Amino acid sequence: MTEYRLHYFPESGNSYKLALMLTLCGQEFEPVWTDFGAGVTRTAAWRARVNPMGEIPVLEENGTRLTQTAPILLRLADRHGRFGGREEQEQFEILRWLFWDNQKLSGFMAAYRYRRAFTPDPDPRVQDYMRGRIDDFLGILDGELATRPFIAGDRPSVADISMCGYLMFPPEESGYDLAARFPAIATWLGRIAALPGWKPPYDLLPGQHLRRYI
Repeated sequence: MTEYRLHYFPESGNSYKLALMLTLCGQEFEPVWTDFGAGVTRTAAWRARVNPMGEIPVLEENGTRLTQTAPILLRLADRHGRFGGREEQEQFEILRWLFWDNQKLSGFMAAYRYRRAFTPDPDPRVQDYMRGRIDDFLGILDGELATRPFIAGDRPSVADISMCGYLMFPPEESGYDLAARFPAIATWLGRIAALPGWKPPYDLLPGQHLRRYI
C-alpha cells in the first residue's frame, strides 16, 4: 500500500488540490502542517530537508518527496486510475487546461487572495491589476463551463481538481461572489462538491491558520 505524507498549510490552494485528489482517489495521507506564516519554507534548513524550491505543498510517496502540484496530480491520476484522460484528445484537453490554470487562474488568484486576506496593507494598485486579470480568467472559464459539465468533457479530471483549488475557499477571503457573477462556475463547483468523498479545504487541511486582515 502506498504511504503518503502531505506537507501543507491550510490556506494553500495547491495543498488542497493534492489533499482533494488523494481523498477522491480513496487514499489516506498523513498531514504535515507547515508554519508558512513564520517563514519556515524560506529557511535553508527546511529547503535542504524538504524542498529546495522553498514551496508548499510537498507530497511524500513511500518516502520519495514530490514537488510541483500539476505533475503530482498527473502522477496520482496514473497511479490510481482516476481523473486522467481516456484517449489522446481528452489527455490533450486536460493538459491544456491544467497548464492554463497554473499560469493564469491559480497563479493570479493565489497571490491576490493571499495579499487581500492575509497581509496587512496590500498595494491597491497591484490588487486592482490582479483582479482585472482574474476577472478575465473567470470569464473565460465561465463561458467554457456553460457548454459542458466539466472542463475537458463529461466527467471530472485533474484539470477540474486543479482549477477548483483556490475557488473552494470561503468567498470572504477572495472577495468574489461566484454565484452572482459567474453562475456556470458556481454550478461546476457544485458538481465537484457532489463527488463522493469531497470535503472543503479547511476540513481536509487542519492546523493553525494564518492571521486574517479582513
